Amino acid sequence: MGTCLDWHSSVVRSLPSSIPSTTASKLALEWRREYFIENNKRFNQNLQPEDIDQTLARTLEVVLDQFPDHLPHFNSDVKRRMIEAWHSQHAWPEVQKAIRSIREDLGLEVFVHANGTTRLQLDLTRSSGLNFNMLFSSQLLGLYKPSPDAYNKALQLVRLRPEEVVMVAAHAYDLRGAQKCGMRTIYIHRWTDDVDEDMEKVKTEFDAFLDDLEDLPTTIAKI
Repeated sequence: MGTCLDWHSSVVRSLPSSIPSTTASKLALEWRREYFIENNKRFNQNLQPEDIDQTLARTLEVVLDQFPDHLPHFNSDVKRRMIEAWHSQHAWPEVQKAIRSIREDLGLEVFVHANGTTRLQLDLTRSSGLNFNMLFSSQLLGLYKPSPDAYNKALQLVRLRPEEVVMVAAHAYDLRGAQKCGMRTIYIHRWTDDVDEDMEKVKTEFDAFLDDLEDLPTTIAKI
């Protein structure tokens, strides 16, 4: 999500129509932010990955407390619909072509390696129409990123060395973890993600910084 998929539009559409669009966007962005904060807490406490729907439900309650004027609009059915929205997302416009080029023109394998659940990833590949060689979730690996073990376990399973792999993400914490394991890194800037990061600093940290995936195949070939 974020790197390849426009989660924001899906979540905003799931909110009650009575919520003003600017408020709906702000709520969605804050929900995403709280989700990452919660994952980081669980990672720091060495807790096992939990079902992402549970994490989203818990963080949604935290976020709704920040919008007290709109609380009456959020009954149990609305909340359930909002969580289900994370399971159906469209890809950003350029993503499918970029992934196809990486696989067909460069002859490379493309894996998903994300915190979340296998069911979520299966649902998202269906709704987005994207195809990958393998889906690695924190649930499947039993580890949250950015644990080095999460990256290394995935590498072991596909029998690749870190120097043979490029990690592509719209999340600096993820790329920092991959970088420490010896992988090359490409940052994708999405306005929906990394809202607390200093982008000027991020631009200097990785092998490449891109505004979308359009030039990703060419960039991978160069590095």
